[in-house]
Amino acid sequence: MTTTPRSPHLLVLSTVILAVVGGVALLGVPHRHKQRAPATATAAHAATDPSPAAAPPAGRPTVSRPPYPASAASGASTPSALESPLPPHGDGVAGDRAIQHLLEMAWPADLPADDERELLIAGRAVLRADATGVGRAKWPSVFPASNQAVAPAFATARFRIQAAIARRDGSPDKAVVHLVWAGMDRGGTFTDLRISDWHFTRTTSKKGAATWTPQPHT
Repeated sequence: MTTTPRSPHLLVLSTVILAVVGGVALLGVPHRHKQRAPATATAAHAATDPSPAAAPPAGRPTVSRPPYPASAASGASTPSALESPLPPHGDGVAGDRAIQHLLEMAWPADLPADDERELLIAGRAVLRADATGVGRAKWPSVFPASNQAVAPAFATARFRIQAAIARRDGSPDKAVVHLVWAGMDRGGTFTDLRISDWHFTRTTSKKGAATWTPQPHT
């Protein structure tokens, strides 16, 4: 079963995700000045049409008629008709770039580029192993033998990491990888915008080589 630790980082990460979804949804609301375009076009038509039917009765304002059926006009003002730039849940990768950008803005980079690259590769792999079971044997300290035999909670084919960043975690030898991901569980339910943190410590081998090691969830 995939585990999601409770930490202050996850609370902030949840806030960032909500900001992505809520902020870009506002972009789908049409501007008020665009709704006046049909009235302007109708008024211009009435000014050039000499027929009696084109002139409105004295003392009454001109009423514009939209160039589409009334049913469509009424539906366009309802929230269900507004389209968000983000795709619906489980509908592809179009919104992943926005999530990645928000994560990078929320947590400015504070690690050397080589360390960040190594942590992101390892963090993605550990999350995949935890969710799908692929590659658990590589980290016996994180996934003991008894855990490796547990059936994976998510299908490999429907697993996707939407965004990820690696940042320092209190000291130069500690780091955390924040991940946002999507997956289909064994019940057939696909959910995106899942969040997970994986913590790492830097260890040095006898030969002096430094390596980032993932820590098991507690």
